Amino acid sequence: MKQETALKLMKAGESVFLTGSAGAGKTYTLNQYINYLKARKVPVAITASTGIAATHMNGMTIHTWAGIGIKDVLSDDDLKRMKERKYLKEHLENAQVLIIDEISMLHAKQLNLVNQVLKFFKESDEAFGGIQVIAAGDFFQLPPVGRNDEKNRDKFCFMSQAWVEAKFRVCYLTEQHRQDDSALNDILNAIRSQSINQQHIEALQKTRQQDIGDTYTRLYTHNMDVDSINFRHLNEIDGDGHQFCAQMDGNEKLIETLKSSVRAPEELTLKKHAKVMFVKNNFDMGYINGSLGEVIGFEEVDDHGILPKVKLTDGTVLLVEPETWSVDNDAGKTIASFAQVPLRLAWAITIHKSQGMTLAAAEINLANTFEKGQGYVALSRLKSIDGLRLLGFNEQALELDSLAIKADRRFQELSAEAEAHFADINLDAQHKAFIRHCGGTLNETEIQRNEKKIAKNAGKQSYATATLDETKELFLSGYEIQDIAVERGLTPATIINHLAKLHREQGLDISVAHPGDEVVEQVRKIYKKLMKRKSPENFSEDGVIKLRPIVEATSPRMGYDQVRLALLYIE
Repeated sequence: MKQETALKLMKAGESVFLTGSAGAGKTYTLNQYINYLKARKVPVAITASTGIAATHMNGMTIHTWAGIGIKDVLSDDDLKRMKERKYLKEHLENAQVLIIDEISMLHAKQLNLVNQVLKFFKESDEAFGGIQVIAAGDFFQLPPVGRNDEKNRDKFCFMSQAWVEAKFRVCYLTEQHRQDDSALNDILNAIRSQSINQQHIEALQKTRQQDIGDTYTRLYTHNMDVDSINFRHLNEIDGDGHQFCAQMDGNEKLIETLKSSVRAPEELTLKKHAKVMFVKNNFDMGYINGSLGEVIGFEEVDDHGILPKVKLTDGTVLLVEPETWSVDNDAGKTIASFAQVPLRLAWAITIHKSQGMTLAAAEINLANTFEKGQGYVALSRLKSIDGLRLLGFNEQALELDSLAIKADRRFQELSAEAEAHFADINLDAQHKAFIRHCGGTLNETEIQRNEKKIAKNAGKQSYATATLDETKELFLSGYEIQDIAVERGLTPATIINHLAKLHREQGLDISVAHPGDEVVEQVRKIYKKLMKRKSPENFSEDGVIKLRPIVEATSPRMGYDQVRLALLYIE
């Protein structure tokens, strides 16, 4: 199907499954539709199944947006409690269009939960509460992670009840827009159609000795290989290492569950120049699950002791604080927690972790492939065959899941039928009716004004801006700092930093968060005294006064967050 036909169907209000091979333009088509909706003031929720995928769309994970977290089941009591969360209630009730990118990595159970949540919040028995859902992705990617005893048919979301109810119109994009490398494109298409021939095999084998430069990522099928390579490289670096040990608390069995699901190691040794990958999303700090970087040093911080300083591949330098993964009970109380710096060594990573990435160069070993689809995922990360060094592959490496193959054939048939039927039909009347149904505008002057604004701001909306806006919205809704932190899964310190930024850059009135004149006055006096002394141990490398000396000088002793907050009111 052509992109223009897919857009025509989406604009008519159809729930659509947008698919196609790598480079067919799925993300481009989604962005075209998103801009179309925004110009007409239609509320659109932009989400993805993973943090890495979310960055491509300037959105958030579907788990966060729908409030489902890592749950497999939601009770009536869970749904009622969710409705009490003002922010969640507002955006779920207001949504008219839901975009879910990288749908293949969303478990069937989770899609069912999104369906259940929207039906409850919209008070409707229609699929997804009656709103339009655009699901985009490719089921030749690896299936979602599930229980060891689960078969792929239990995991693929096209096998879910929610998928059946949605009655998605399939739009299978067939034009190729990305790859100027026909050799790699031919191989990927041959894997998709399971028609690999000797010519393709020889082309892959020739890359074994290929020079791909000095900057590349190693992809392996097994954690054991990845760990071995990472430890070897770490040991080759001269100098002492700094060890970071996870802090665990709560129910022992649940802690074991957390340890197996969290990708941060229980014990992590880092050295200067170590290659690392972030294993958690923190849009405020500017990293996501999968961000790559290099340790450039270490710094002692009041709250946490020594922390690693990481330079991301885009040049951004971050001081990495510990993150907390937790399990909460029905009352929202944390009953198990795992705190660790959200990093792991990254000279090599597993193919599973590479999903959603685009790599200029990679050394890949598929000799021990154990899951169908691993080879396709690994090879489709690359822009060109010139950036590939394939060390080896077994028979299974170029095979795909049989259920995914059957489904893909059916998707192609349904898409071809839709293309034949709708390609030459004018749907303008349906387009206008859908905008009216969503409460949008059809005023051409207003639409043109909005389109200019969208074009002007293209690429300017960052995660940092989006996450500040979320904090601002909650703050203006009357939430207290602690409640905002809980709602957003962040620390109070991060929320205080948000408020400081919003006050400084947007003039946000933060007077309602004032901790009291006595607190502010005491902190002011200590701050001024320390500034006069100019003792080097009280200042960080960039000349900012540390919190620890201020906290230690307070009487009665204040907490770090209380001091942070008081400092906002000291000019």
